Amino acid sequence: MKEIQPIQMWLNGQFVEGIYLNAYAVNVTLGTSAVFCYNILDAAQQRLVDGNLIMTGEAYTQWTIDSYAWDWIAAQLNLTIIGDYVPPVPEVVEEAPTNSI
Repeated sequence: MKEIQPIQMWLNGQFVEGIYLNAYAVNVTLGTSAVFCYNILDAAQQRLVDGNLIMTGEAYTQWTIDSYAWDWIAAQLNLTIIGDYVPPVPEVVEEAPTNSI
């Protein structure tokens, strides 16, 4: 998942802000094409938009590393990737020692 430049979207009668792009390959035909499923998510990681993109031709032959696919997907959707998604780290809560006799 990647963090994107926030975008305003209209959903169910209100504006919502998409801030994450999730994508994965769902079908790859070696040497020919790849189908990617994508989701745009809000801050709570709720899906705002889902869809599929098909990579073929020169784009497919240039796809040798994942970062190329991420950049290609973002370009197709007119999005700007600003960083990797970093999940929050839960705060460790230490219990106070108890004295037992």
